[in-house]
Amino acid sequence: MPKMKTKKIVRKRFKITKGGKVMHRAQGARHLRSRKNKARQRRQDEPKQIMNIKYSRMIKRYLQT
Repeated sequence: MPKMKTKKIVRKRFKITKGGKVMHRAQGARHLRSRKNKARQRRQDEPKQIMNIKYSRMIKRYLQT
């Protein structure tokens, strides 16, 4: 059976930490920043953790090579 290929878009958007958490960037953080307040911009700049176990397992499966 051939090896399962990594989903390239998943590799681009998600990162697995050393402890196994799945991290991603917040949506809506790239443009139209002038209408967002500074606290919201700071919140969106830091990476977020995927809390849903179903989705985090799916992403980890896609990242296996």
